[in-house]
Amino acid sequence: VSSNPIQVVAVTGGKGGVGKTNVSVNLGLALSALGRRTTILDADLGLANIDVLLGLKPRHTLKDVLDGSCSMHEVIINGPQDLKVVPAASGLQEMVKLGPREHAGLISAFSDIAHKMDVLIVDTAAGIADDVLSFLCAAQEIIVVVCNEPTSITDAYALIKILNQQFGINKIRVVANMVRNDADGIAVYEKLQHVTDRFLDVALLHAGSIPQDEQLRRAVQKQRAVLDLYPASKSAQAFRKLALEVDSWPIPTTPTGHLEFFVERLVNEYAVH
Repeated sequence: VSSNPIQVVAVTGGKGGVGKTNVSVNLGLALSALGRRTTILDADLGLANIDVLLGLKPRHTLKDVLDGSCSMHEVIINGPQDLKVVPAASGLQEMVKLGPREHAGLISAFSDIAHKMDVLIVDTAAGIADDVLSFLCAAQEIIVVVCNEPTSITDAYALIKILNQQFGINKIRVVANMVRNDADGIAVYEKLQHVTDRFLDVALLHAGSIPQDEQLRRAVQKQRAVLDLYPASKSAQAFRKLALEVDSWPIPTTPTGHLEFFVERLVNEYAVH
């Protein structure tokens, strides 16, 4: 078992189009800039896009690790600012069918790289599919990205309700994305909190707000992270603030804070589904 506890943060959204991959990537870069060794696991099995967003070209995926055709070290690609990326593999959908040997293989593959990271950001698919829920239940911290649209808030609520009522998760953090300003972001968070407080037993915490930013849109078109391309932009500043917030969250000191336990919980969640 690796010796250093690792912060596992899953980033998700009730629906597509809320910008969660942008949040994952730029949060990862901002944490890297703070000196935290950060890896992003692209867990959007259907529409993997972290490599696209960063203009990276993966040669291998986790599927190759499970096949034994390459090591975890060969799968990881280097992003800007020393950010590491584990590209998505449609092969993860086959985790449902993995036997004990492959389970052990997956756990040891992640153990191989555990000593090289402080933070693992898991960028999930949108929605409430089983694989998304599995990743979320295995993580220590869940960030739900919402924007100021009724559908985004309704879908975020549906996701939080399932996590709370079916899986007993009682603490979720919210990032308001594409808002006009901080006050707007807090208003979006409060709309969601108003409903969760009434119907669910869950602590909803405001993690931060990311403003609507033309430079972020331009960075996406150029396949670069806004933090990398326009470090002085409004959104880049907001991501740095978010990273400071994430950096202040407690890291579990129990054995369950280790990376193997994240993978083990993930495998168990898959088995349950």
